[in-house]
Amino acid sequence: MSKIQQLEALLFVSGESGLTVTELATLTDSMVPAVNQSLGKLNQKYASDPDSALVILKSNETVRLATKESLANTVNQYFEAPSSTGLSQASLEVLAIIAYNQPITRIEIDEIRGVQSSGTLNKLMLRQLIAESGRKKGPGRPKLYQTTDYFMDYFGLKQLTDLPPLPDAQTTGDAEQNSDLFLKRFNQQINAEDK
Repeated sequence: MSKIQQLEALLFVSGESGLTVTELATLTDSMVPAVNQSLGKLNQKYASDPDSALVILKSNETVRLATKESLANTVNQYFEAPSSTGLSQASLEVLAIIAYNQPITRIEIDEIRGVQSSGTLNKLMLRQLIAESGRKKGPGRPKLYQTTDYFMDYFGLKQLTDLPPLPDAQTTGDAEQNSDLFLKRFNQQINAEDK
């Protein structure tokens, strides 16, 4: 596997947060000048391929993988269209994580899910099911997310304590029966919308 492949993979999984050149150098066991050179080659590869949608953005020392500016309308349609469709499995997962752990950062959500969640968070914010609730104290001061009043209305909840209890990891009988009550409620709401 080449250094360019490693850099591309790392930038992809880092999402909107990106990584610094120093972090990329450490993660790929490279020197900073070599990373800068490889990033230049990767960006040139994207620029020269008319079928590539990607570009590398660098601000200060942070590097991010992004879509080309010419695709802005297409990407905007993706984020603006979901209000007419049901919630995806990823949206349900992120909503459940936020509902039970709020306020919570995107990184904490990603750690629970095991995958990057920034796109899903953006869609949920556009649907007004979640909102930013300040910033966490500490390095980087990441944004905190919480559910909204619209979330409560959407799922017929009067208060957060109306959420079904999370199953005890050591209980098997009732826990298995109740483990997906939250998901069932989501599905009931989605089916009601479709009618």
